[in-house]
Amino acid sequence: MTTETAIFAGGCFWCMVKPFDSQPGIISVVSGFTGGHVENPTYEQVKAHTTGHTEAVKITFDPAKVSYADLVEIYWHQTDPTDAMGQFQDRGDNYRPVIFVQNAQQRQIAEASKAKLQASALFDQPIVTKIEAVQPFYPAAAEHQRFYKNNPVVFAAQEAGGRADFIDKYWAQAPKVD
Repeated sequence: MTTETAIFAGGCFWCMVKPFDSQPGIISVVSGFTGGHVENPTYEQVKAHTTGHTEAVKITFDPAKVSYADLVEIYWHQTDPTDAMGQFQDRGDNYRPVIFVQNAQQRQIAEASKAKLQASALFDQPIVTKIEAVQPFYPAAAEHQRFYKNNPVVFAAQEAGGRADFIDKYWAQAPKVD
């Protein structure tokens, strides 16, 4: 089986795992950090805004079962693409929305999808999600993996911080953008 990877930052990585975790063709979803200048950062270092990293998820998938374009579509539906410095109650550069692309094909798909989303007029503000070249990805500690399953009460409180309401408001009836 051939696999590919996708890396998305969309606020708290705890909230970014669940939407991808049960999709057909997804092999793994790992919470971690990317985009910074410190090797092997800790959660505490990233939260202190001293590393330049953002929380992200690294998705390993089977492209014969799910396309990268499908993953980008799922990503948009988990985020507020108009908020450059955080997502929902999570504020700061470590929560910025970014699609980290692995190659020219992923860049083309992500940029076309972003342009289509902007043209859709679903939002009255510009789409500010960045599309950047992949950088080293550092998995977070074990307690941050599959957090929604391992800590459902804390996860529910995190989700209640505006993400679920935003998704319902903007994405429940929205057309696909890919």
